[in-house]
Amino acid sequence: MRDRLRVSDLARAAGISVQQVRTYVETGVLPPVDRTPSGYRVFTDVHAEALTAARQLAAGHGWGTTRLVLSAVHAGDLESALAALDASHALLHRERGELAAVRDALKSVVTDQPSHPATAHRRLRIGQVARAVGVRPPVLRLWESRGLLRPERDPATGYRVYPRTEQVAARIAALLRRAHHPLDTIGAVLEELRTSGSPDRVLEELTHRERDLHRRSLQRLQASAALHAYLRYRGLAP
Repeated sequence: MRDRLRVSDLARAAGISVQQVRTYVETGVLPPVDRTPSGYRVFTDVHAEALTAARQLAAGHGWGTTRLVLSAVHAGDLESALAALDASHALLHRERGELAAVRDALKSVVTDQPSHPATAHRRLRIGQVARAVGVRPPVLRLWESRGLLRPERDPATGYRVYPRTEQVAARIAALLRRAHHPLDTIGAVLEELRTSGSPDRVLEELTHRERDLHRRSLQRLQASAALHAYLRYRGLAP
């Protein structure tokens, strides 16, 4: 029989409240608990191990993914747990791609001359730009109203069209918004790029983002190790 633990001891060891422990049970972050004949919950070292894994997972993936992963594990659905974990890792991969795309786009903006004939065919409509940067068209319109973007108008149709420089601006805005920068800050960055033609401030921000991405990658690696240790403890992994 596994060692019994008091819920207060479990909470204190993790630095959380007793109510949080109970909430974790209700949401599947911790495995189900048995009850004594008098109705008290019975916590064991399995719950302590699950709580350790949960906190590591949350540090690396956030509590949303942690709930998905561990609730699936405790429901016996390991495939769904691993799929949720893979999806979280894929988001980091996407961010790396976005960072590389912004760097490449900045290089092209700096090297291209405004009169370069190749820029004529690079104008895209709002839906195309929205899909390319991963936002909805109303978001681009909001950014335009706040002065972040300056699309042109097709003289024949009146539709918004985005030249190469504004496509790059949209990519930069989307990337910085995902990093929770306020619109005013993003506007200042884009204005500096437009007026000076220098990408230095944007490149500096990209460097910070890359460092943060590296840190989060290591955290997710630690989280994966903690999950694997928990699965081994439960006899669910070799």
